[in-house]
Amino acid sequence: MDAGQLWTMLPPHNLSLLIAAGASLLALVAILILFNNRRRSQHQISALKERIDCLWREVDEMRVMDFNQPLGAKASDQGFALDQERYRTEKTAYDTIWPKIWQLHDRLGVFLRAVEAGEAANELRLEARQAAIEARSNLNQNRPFCSETVENLASRLIDTEIKAHLAACQHLDQKKEVANAPSAHDLRVLQDKCHTLHDGEARELLNQLASTIRHRTLRNI
Repeated sequence: MDAGQLWTMLPPHNLSLLIAAGASLLALVAILILFNNRRRSQHQISALKERIDCLWREVDEMRVMDFNQPLGAKASDQGFALDQERYRTEKTAYDTIWPKIWQLHDRLGVFLRAVEAGEAANELRLEARQAAIEARSNLNQNRPFCSETVENLASRLIDTEIKAHLAACQHLDQKKEVANAPSAHDLRVLQDKCHTLHDGEARELLNQLASTIRHRTLRNI
C-alpha cells in the first residue's frame, strides 16, 4: 500500500488534525531556532559592548597620561623602553668603573704618603700598580657603554695617576741609592711632581668625573 492510498483511507477530520499538528511542530521548531539565535545575538552584543567599554577606558587613560606629560615629551612606548634600556646599560658601566677609579686614587694616595714619610712602601707600591691595571682594564671593557665625556675624563685620570705613581717610584728608588745619592733638591722636585699630579690634576679630574656621572645618572630625579 503506497502513501497515496494511506492518505485516502484517513477520515477528513483526522487528516486536518495531522496537518495542524505538523504545522504546530514546524512553528515550534521555528520559534526555538529564533529564540536560540536571539540569545546568541544578545550574548555577542553584550561581549561587544564590554569590549568597547574597555577600549574607551584605555583611551581615556592614554589621554590622561598625555595630558600630564610636558609638551614635546609624548614619546612612543618603544622609544621610551629603548631610552630606559640605554640608561640602565650606561649606569651599569659606571657602577663598575667608579669603584675601580676611586680605589686607584685612594691606594695611590696611601703609597705617596708612605714614600714621603720614608716608611716601607714596597707592598703599597704593588697595590697601587695593580689598582691602575684594574682601572684601565675595567675602563676598556666598558668603553662602548660610556658617554664620550666620561670615557675621556676616566682615561685622563688613570693616565695622570700612573704618572704620579711613576714619579713616586722614582723618588723611592733614588732614596735607596747609596753610590749616587740624590740631592734634597732633586727629591723635592719629585715630591712636588707627585703632589701636583695626584693632589692637583688627578683630584680635579676625579671631581669632574663624579659630577658628569651624577648628571647622567641622576638627571631624572
